[in-house]
Amino acid sequence: MNMQMVREVAREKLKGYCRVCRECNGRACAGEMPGMGGVGTGSAFENNYDALAALRINLRTLHSAKEPNTQTSMFGHVLSAPILAAPMTGISMNAGGIMSEQEWSEAVVQGSLKAGMLAMVGDGPNPQMFASGLEAIKKAGGQGIPFIKPRNNEEVFRYIAMAEEAGAQAIGMDVDAAGIIPMTLAGQPVGPKTKDDLKKIISRTSLPFIVKGVMTSDEAEIAAEAGAAAVVVSNHGGRVLDYTPGTAEVLQEIAASVKDRVTILVDGGVRTGIDVLKMMALGADGVLVGRPLLMAAAGAGEEGITLALETMAKELKQAMILTGCAKLEDINLDIIF
Repeated sequence: MNMQMVREVAREKLKGYCRVCRECNGRACAGEMPGMGGVGTGSAFENNYDALAALRINLRTLHSAKEPNTQTSMFGHVLSAPILAAPMTGISMNAGGIMSEQEWSEAVVQGSLKAGMLAMVGDGPNPQMFASGLEAIKKAGGQGIPFIKPRNNEEVFRYIAMAEEAGAQAIGMDVDAAGIIPMTLAGQPVGPKTKDDLKKIISRTSLPFIVKGVMTSDEAEIAAEAGAAAVVVSNHGGRVLDYTPGTAEVLQEIAASVKDRVTILVDGGVRTGIDVLKMMALGADGVLVGRPLLMAAAGAGEEGITLALETMAKELKQAMILTGCAKLEDINLDIIF
């Protein structure tokens, strides 16, 4: 089995929901929600992809970086590559019910671990979405990171307790879901968090806390000052606010602002190991991958997720060889043309 075979199967299973385009750039599915598209015109999704695609890389082959080391340590876990599965739910609604939330959670958690990486699991309007992720993490001995929607604080505290009981290694909140409509329609309102809110939430747990959905340096500062262990530069895959810039456009400034204090993660348009290299050159410590893993799961379940992640790790290693980077710390702006 290879990724081409996986994609062909996925294309059949996802008919009517995702075209599994050769270039997953958001153009064909613009505005398709439910579905896989970006909100409104789809420009935010497209900007994520286009910002990465616009970056050119300096080829270097006169060096000694013949066997690069892609390993890194994050949240108490040694990763074979700096790649994590992004927290996603709503598979039954957005992908035509190719698998249940429980099946998705177990596939992404186990598939990631078999690739030597970690999965994040999400939250949603159906309580079973969060519960399914926690169950998968519990089965994996706590090897996974649950994300909570920006619910009211008391609800967040309750969800944190559930995550701790499951033995999770870290906890996150996708604050970029502050205006997401399905939560409100389901009677579970979400909204922005103040700096004081964040401090109260983060103080409720001893686990590393990740704030996902940071798109400006001033909000990265707020997260850092509130005690976050990490931030994720993210516009929610282009699914919450139209016309936002691509994450690769804002990453460098955010990293420069807080990199000495928090771990910097990023998502948005990451499709290959070369994209991982580009994001790290801009200042990221690691990346989150979303849509490619859903397609991989549609094509071959847990095995497809493992294959997709291993393929990206191999592409990253090859790109490091051809840019003269012996270790992840060598990846910097010098590789960008």
